[in-house]
Amino acid sequence: MNQIEALEELVCAFRTLPGVGLKTAQRYAYKVINSEKSYAENFSHVILQAKEKIGFCKECGDFTDKEVCDICSQRNPKTICVVKEPKDVVAIEKSKSFSGVYHVLHGTLNPLENRGPNDIRIKELLERIQKNGTEEVIMATNPDVEGDATAMYIAKLLKPFGVKVTRLAQGVSMGSELEYADEVTLARAIEARREI
Repeated sequence: MNQIEALEELVCAFRTLPGVGLKTAQRYAYKVINSEKSYAENFSHVILQAKEKIGFCKECGDFTDKEVCDICSQRNPKTICVVKEPKDVVAIEKSKSFSGVYHVLHGTLNPLENRGPNDIRIKELLERIQKNGTEEVIMATNPDVEGDATAMYIAKLLKPFGVKVTRLAQGVSMGSELEYADEVTLARAIEARREI
């Protein structure tokens, strides 16, 4: 079989994307090869532009192209919804059931992967709560072992602050990820949250 090194490298590059297997990577590579050169130039330009312009909000840690994202600059910080990753903010926003601000941890506690409290944005959360006089923290980490452990750990840290700490109600099934939950399920989980 004739192997073209540049094509193989392109397929390998696409395979590094989450959820992209060999067949999908090959389809993506063939699309690029079969398109006009301007398509590939534009595609690579858009990727580089995103890498240059998109960073993290200094308040919540979500993706933004500003120093402080629109959510943090326009909403009341008295209620903070704590999530694992920026994609979880998108999922909850689609539910249109939350009007507070977010705090993105960029991970969860996981001793098997040597990820402890200093490896995720817990210290920043505590600073925000003190600075903003936060009244409620909603733990919206995924309903799995790591998400639950992280929620319980943070809840214990927040007890001395006198902040109400709640957890999303079940309806988001155990072991699933928030980004795959539909808007109605997330809206109900936020409405029926419980104190922990």
